[in-house]
Amino acid sequence: MSVDNANLAALIGSRICHDLISPIGAINNGLELLGMSGDMSGPELELISDSVANANARIRFFRIAFGAASEQQISRAEVVSVLEDIGKGGRLKYQWTPQEASSRTEVRLAFLAALCLETGLPYGGTVKILCADGKWTVIGEGSKLNVDDNLWARVSGGTSAVAVTPALVQFAMLPEAAKDLGRTVRVEQTLERVTLHF
Repeated sequence: MSVDNANLAALIGSRICHDLISPIGAINNGLELLGMSGDMSGPELELISDSVANANARIRFFRIAFGAASEQQISRAEVVSVLEDIGKGGRLKYQWTPQEASSRTEVRLAFLAALCLETGLPYGGTVKILCADGKWTVIGEGSKLNVDDNLWARVSGGTSAVAVTPALVQFAMLPEAAKDLGRTVRVEQTLERVTLHF
């Protein structure tokens, strides 16, 4: 993937997320109004409400992970809010430890790394995101890991025979995004943990 194609893909991602977040927000507002008026209640409304909240959380997460990045700062509160929302009812929980605001480019790398770890933790677990002296560490921990070494070789800039499908696009994007910042991604693995450094 050339840099031009990577930038084009990021712009497309930003556009899609931008255009979807407003109608999903409108649906959520409509559900709140229905709930307040008492016209609709019960498990049906709860199911729709949970689905809309999940879609909204995913779009906010994807907007950072796949959208165009810049040196614009994202506050800790905003990042934590996105991660808390995406973790609700999901099999993964996220811990964001940086206390200061971070650049959108760095948060993007962390989110892409988290998406890679999501594929390696099919039974759930915890993703911890740390930063010290400008060095980022993203750790995925769970009782059962499912790590395809051939696929993960791509993350560190190696070659891989595994085809990049839509579900695996983060494995192609993470090393490209890291390279744009002059960084490389290093992967370490134990029985219950996968760690990415960049």
